[in-house]
Amino acid sequence: MAMVAWRSTEGVGDTQGTLSSPVSQVAPLSLPGDMTGHMNSGPSLEISQTVAAGAPAPPPNAPGTSATTTTTNNTSSSSSSSSSSMDKQQSQQIECIVCGDKSSGKHYGQFTCEGCKSFFKRSVRRNLSYTCRANRNCPVDQHHRNQCQYCRLKKCLKVGMRREAVQRGRLPTQSYHGQFALTNGDPLQCHSYLSGYISLLLRAEPYPTSRFGSQCLQSNNLMGIENICELAARMLFSAVEWARNIPFFPDLQVPDQVALLRLTWSELFVLNAAQCSMPVHVAPLLAAAGLHASPMSADRVVAFMDHIRVFQEQVEKLKVLQVDSAEYSCVKAIVLFTTDACGLSDVAHVESLQEKSQCALEEYVRSQ
Repeated sequence: MAMVAWRSTEGVGDTQGTLSSPVSQVAPLSLPGDMTGHMNSGPSLEISQTVAAGAPAPPPNAPGTSATTTTTNNTSSSSSSSSSSMDKQQSQQIECIVCGDKSSGKHYGQFTCEGCKSFFKRSVRRNLSYTCRANRNCPVDQHHRNQCQYCRLKKCLKVGMRREAVQRGRLPTQSYHGQFALTNGDPLQCHSYLSGYISLLLRAEPYPTSRFGSQCLQSNNLMGIENICELAARMLFSAVEWARNIPFFPDLQVPDQVALLRLTWSELFVLNAAQCSMPVHVAPLLAAAGLHASPMSADRVVAFMDHIRVFQEQVEKLKVLQVDSAEYSCVKAIVLFTTDACGLSDVAHVESLQEKSQCALEEYVRSQ
């Protein structure tokens, strides 16, 4: 039996079809489905996590010096090393003031984790505005911080993170007509570069849309449960295969690749489902397969079907926007390269790839 877990989907699209603002959040859920016969042959991810801890020992006393000099130097060295060690130990012990995750240090005036730091910086730099779909009092903790961007940003400001501390100098310089300029100030060269970036994302697609089967494109063709499971498995594996085919993804450390896929595979699955124009009746059939394979209590059935409904609504919203292949590739790259993944060894590089994907999408939409 395969367990399929859905997470919240952020930053997918707006009513203008520009894909520049977030849509409604999807609550976490689990979709049990009898996909064993179809998914066993596919790739599997084994997650291994290593924890390395240790602080450098203070340097030994330098030989050949006088007692006074040695004492003074040792005292200074010991004091400096002790201070550095205490700061490092303090940042390791302090929790993120926003979500309670492990703090990586002081960012924009407060101790926060890398995820909240990047979220705050991205929100301030791009002057993003969010909407809460609840009562503007959503929980913001390690497990729910991605569900409501409005409440997350609200808490960042409430706990004292400073907007003015975000350095805007490293943002891509914008010339007139809104085009991103490179260091030489040539907008045309920048446009060519971003177009090449999108081409790389498009070439990474393992299968054209038609390869998902004609059943997926013909909403009047009733599909059996076995076909539904096979289609779902193919869409899931194609998402992983697409990530592996992106030239810059394999350059990341393997643990970073695994962390990114573990966090984002469900969003990539939703985007693939919309990209192949999955018909409306597929989601209930997938739910029926899960309920048949794993009987559950009445309360769980109600919650389970509610999650199926939300998934179906998200796919339908994306289909209404009439997103093309280039836009889908950019959105999937934005989703994949998220700094919210735990344990990333090169957060700055992942963040730069996400910003590059955002710039490419913005430039592409303007050119249409």
